Amino acid sequence: MKILYLTNYFYPEQAASSYLSDNVRQALCKEGIYIKLYTPTPTRGISYTIRQEYKKKKKEMMYNDMLEIHRFSMFRENNNPLIRAIRYICCWFKQLYYGVFTKNIDLIYCNSTPPIQGVLGGILRKFKKVPFIYNLQDIFPDSLVGTGLAKKDGILWKIGRMIEDFTYRNAEKIIVISQDFKRNIMAKGVPEEKIEVIYNWVDEQAVVHIPREENKLFEKYNLDPNKFYITYCGNIGLTQNMDLLLDVAKELSSEENIHFVLVGEGADKTRVKARVENENINNISFLPFQPYEDISHVFSLGNAGLIISKPGVGENSVPSKTWSIMSAECPVIANFDENEIQTILTENNCGIFTKAGDKDAFKNALLELYHNQDKAVQLGKNGRQFIMENLTREIGTSKYVKVVKEVYKSARNKKN
Repeated sequence: MKILYLTNYFYPEQAASSYLSDNVRQALCKEGIYIKLYTPTPTRGISYTIRQEYKKKKKEMMYNDMLEIHRFSMFRENNNPLIRAIRYICCWFKQLYYGVFTKNIDLIYCNSTPPIQGVLGGILRKFKKVPFIYNLQDIFPDSLVGTGLAKKDGILWKIGRMIEDFTYRNAEKIIVISQDFKRNIMAKGVPEEKIEVIYNWVDEQAVVHIPREENKLFEKYNLDPNKFYITYCGNIGLTQNMDLLLDVAKELSSEENIHFVLVGEGADKTRVKARVENENINNISFLPFQPYEDISHVFSLGNAGLIISKPGVGENSVPSKTWSIMSAECPVIANFDENEIQTILTENNCGIFTKAGDKDAFKNALLELYHNQDKAVQLGKNGRQFIMENLTREIGTSKYVKVVKEVYKSARNKKN
């Protein structure tokens, strides 16, 4: 079997959940499935030197020569939404060209970032007459409404719904990351038999608890190991409700032993840092994305790890960083829309859930763990146990491999 894999981001780019796609590709290759991947020159989370180095690499092979990577030239991404959109469109046309002229393809695979990738997969499916699998990690245009970038039933919403309908109609299988996602797209007319729920996972061997005295980030960034740390790791963007987090940090500034650490990049980071400086919020530190090999140090940094979003944004979202927090034996504090996250944290006693936008409940949750650190430790241990029983890398990737094989087999049977 040979898969045509079209993606806008690939190693060495740094993104919060890039390991998921890499794990899937590695598992597919291990099963003897050949992948031909097209991606632009790397841009996200890398230095100028690394970008220049990869401009020279037009073709690479990985995983015992079962993954064939082709890179094409593309201008660099930045935080301007319009420039990013133009870049996505340019990548789309280049990938359409490569997809049309790639021979001997048995299956097309696309992720939902950006959402126009689904249209690309659907068009190539018609042209190549092979099945298309769509991995839905973010529901568009619903996510735009949550961020305030679009209004329901507005022009952008209607365009987004047309993109959604075309994608879902042309995909043989849609992999979604939660039951909430499944209910959402079924309400939009997608047949249940077309949908496969596969929760995101964490590489439980790569993300483990690192004792504080062994965590190199404390010395590297001059962090006092005696303080109580609350960490946010991931995209510092428009949907994460950073203002609520800054408000709470400011209100807790009198608690000298509580400190917040924000690890990551994103479209809103410059504004967030400016607000911290202008308002002299002195209990917050910013760290850049760390190399993947240091991921255990990152998620073990805090006494509690955060998932946070603006109200209405996370209704159908299950942030993959949740599992990394739990895998590192760190308790989760969520300020999120009521969904499966609430159920998992509550029923498995591995964190504290507060409703998105409820600042007082969020602050009280932080203080509860600060004043009862033995409880925080136990919640962290419970989280690790949940991961080991439900969301390991092997469990997740084996389900992807099964879906790919079943779609391929079904298509061959129809031809015969």
